[in-house]
Amino acid sequence: MRFVFAILVFFGWFGPAAANDSMAEIAIGGLTLKVTDAISLDSEDLYISKDEVRVDYKFTNTTDKDIETLVAFPLPDQVYDENGEGYFHDMKKELAFQTVVDGQPIAYEVVEQAFAEGSDITKRIMALGLPLNASDDAQGFSAKVAALPETERKALLDEGLINDQGGDGQPFYASTWSLRMTVTRKQVFPAGKTISVQHRYKPIAGGSVGGTLNPEFRKEDWSKEHGKKFCIEDSWFAAFDKALAAKANVEVGAPYTEWWVGYVLSSGANWKGPIKDFRLVVDKGTPDNLVSFCAEGVKKILPTQFEVKKTDFEPKDDLNILIVEWYQPGQEQ
Repeated sequence: MRFVFAILVFFGWFGPAAANDSMAEIAIGGLTLKVTDAISLDSEDLYISKDEVRVDYKFTNTTDKDIETLVAFPLPDQVYDENGEGYFHDMKKELAFQTVVDGQPIAYEVVEQAFAEGSDITKRIMALGLPLNASDDAQGFSAKVAALPETERKALLDEGLINDQGGDGQPFYASTWSLRMTVTRKQVFPAGKTISVQHRYKPIAGGSVGGTLNPEFRKEDWSKEHGKKFCIEDSWFAAFDKALAAKANVEVGAPYTEWWVGYVLSSGANWKGPIKDFRLVVDKGTPDNLVSFCAEGVKKILPTQFEVKKTDFEPKDDLNILIVEWYQPGQEQ
């Protein structure tokens, strides 16, 4: 999936979302996703905007026996930057996640895991009595690290799992690991039957105040990687530059904001066979906005909505969506 799609309309576009359902198991080291050859994913209808994500599934148990299993909906990893600075969202509260199965609301749990350089360090961190989400109480986290035996604290510092952001001899400890959250539930798939599952939630949009897309940065390696992630091509930048020039006299620090929305699409390949009927709709919000993401066969269906349809779809990559939102008079920055 490396075809560039960009909205090039000057007059008249979108941090992290979540993921496809997948079967899971609680294994040594934590929650892991697994492949099934018994349950097919017949259809997936996915809607993504900056403000809402909706996904409707239809699953069929192709065997003659009921199957009860743990179903997981993995969310994109939350990571600190190279300086160990940032903020982990409390997705349990902020996502407002809802699951409905055959019209009935279903209870779910959120599993948290800590990762460092691809290794699951959840058990180690929890054994030390430290919270996986240090942002829940930064002061409390630092105090708990300070109370650890010196050998344990030094090991965490030496391995780069925490850092000291304090000054003037006053330590202030922060975590530097990635936080992974997965929404899980127990699900029964009746023998030979098809069930419908719906998820709905408010995505936590990542992004930045404008500047990184400006022409003066495009020869920088980090800018090229940024463009590659969202499949931005020259024609998209031409439309962006035209819109940027029209905002040249706007008295603000930057006339646009970038929004980044990620969706873990690849876990949809864990079901039996390909996704038989797949539909994606990306809503850019307002006609003035710009959007770019990697996909094939994109079709405009409404002034702000773009559709991708696939049959027998086997997702191999995850979805990254860039939305550029332009400053409007009277809007606070």
